[in-house]
Amino acid sequence: MFLGLDSSTQSLTAVIIDPVAGTITCQLSVNFGADLPHYQSPSGFLPGGTNGEVHSNPLMWLEALDLLFSRLAATTDLSKVTMIAGSGQQHGSVYLDESFEDRLKSLNAGKSLVEQLSPALSRTTAPIWMDTSTGQECAEIAEALGGAVEVCNRTGSIPIERFTGPQIRRFFKTDPAAYAHTRRIHLVSSFIASVIAGKSVPIDFGDGAGMNLLNLATLQWDEKLLEATAPDLAAKLLPPAATTTVQGRISSYFSTKYGLNPDCDTALFTGDNPASLVGMGATGSGEAVISLGTSDTFFASMPEAKTDPNGFGHVFGNPAGGFMSIIVFRNGSLAREALRDQLNVDWSAFDRESLASTLQSAGKNLTLPFFGPEITPRHDFTGPISEFTDEPTAALQIRALLEGQFLNMRLHSEWMEVKIERIRLTGGASKNDGIAQLVADVFQAPVERLDVINSAALGAAIIAAAAAGHDFQSMQDVFCKATPGSTLQPDRLLGSVYESAVTRFAELLKKNR
Repeated sequence: MFLGLDSSTQSLTAVIIDPVAGTITCQLSVNFGADLPHYQSPSGFLPGGTNGEVHSNPLMWLEALDLLFSRLAATTDLSKVTMIAGSGQQHGSVYLDESFEDRLKSLNAGKSLVEQLSPALSRTTAPIWMDTSTGQECAEIAEALGGAVEVCNRTGSIPIERFTGPQIRRFFKTDPAAYAHTRRIHLVSSFIASVIAGKSVPIDFGDGAGMNLLNLATLQWDEKLLEATAPDLAAKLLPPAATTTVQGRISSYFSTKYGLNPDCDTALFTGDNPASLVGMGATGSGEAVISLGTSDTFFASMPEAKTDPNGFGHVFGNPAGGFMSIIVFRNGSLAREALRDQLNVDWSAFDRESLASTLQSAGKNLTLPFFGPEITPRHDFTGPISEFTDEPTAALQIRALLEGQFLNMRLHSEWMEVKIERIRLTGGASKNDGIAQLVADVFQAPVERLDVINSAALGAAIIAAAAAGHDFQSMQDVFCKATPGSTLQPDRLLGSVYESAVTRFAELLKKNR
């Protein structure tokens, strides 16, 4: 069996799969707020940060690891697990002193991880992906490289406040003594992977690409960016490696304390977004995932490392090989809910039958679907902007808003130059047949809906199986199946309609920015 771990913002989750039986044999989680209240992090991070700082306590993650394995040992036979892989919330960083390596090698099963590893922290807290305190550092890194576009060309993203490189630079500037005392810098993913392996292990390509430090052309740390970020940074990072790289046997701490097989191996851990790409069964060419949540997210596999010339999209490594993009749209379900409330209707107005009544107006009436500031494209919109050729009835406003959201998504993913052949749709709004059908029609691709609760942990378990020699695609065929009867085909008669609408939508955007 194969174990996948996912350390997200709010919880640590385990998924165990049995490829022979084609079953998920165990799913367990530790919720940081509910299970570890003494860390005073009800949402997984320390409240009250100033100037945009959002940090977590790495000791919380270590205690959660002990608690999760104790629960796993009580419910399943861990001796059958032959490989462990995992994922972590992207961009978060952990800072360790020179004692970390020796402490990992000599872990005592009679003591807790917190007790043994807490003295190795050279920084007591870890900045995470929500931290926006590094605007100045982003500007300094961009200036050193000759502009944000150059950083994007090298790393797949312009300098981003929450990314690890700017966070490292801020640490160096604000506490140079502690930075100098730091021997090893890990991401959340590689930190937990190192504890499992009993030694410091590399950062993988998938998560490493979310640092503004990895050169996508060479898949090595970029020397100019290292120099622009902080002194002696190269010495504090291990060379990056492929996600499925096996790191050897697990630490005896886990076999002795929790009954894992001493011969169980561990692979590298990756970021939660690359792991979710695997868990959603979308690592192949032409595959895309759209998650409809508070913010809408588009991510898709790419064979080559193309970069977004506008700097809105991000490029990470694909655990199955090649690359992936991720594009976030802030005005997701919040915009849909705002229009629903504004029109005083319920969600039935968004369903398939209601939208079918306005089919003759498909692509005719345009709306920039922004009820507030947007990040794709970056603009401080104060409300939606519309160009209607028809009387703007409630039904037409709903169609125009939804079309606007997916036209915006299609427009801002064109830089990938990938023909989308299948979309896997997830998130709360994906259950609405009307919304799902519009996705299929605008993108002119079949839509499959998956009800995957722990996609990152499932993806990590599949990565573990792949590291042991199983085929990615065959594993995804077994564990990432669409919900029966949920697949929707695009209306091919609308192909030219939305082709024209994308062009007019781009023109409307240009006029209002």
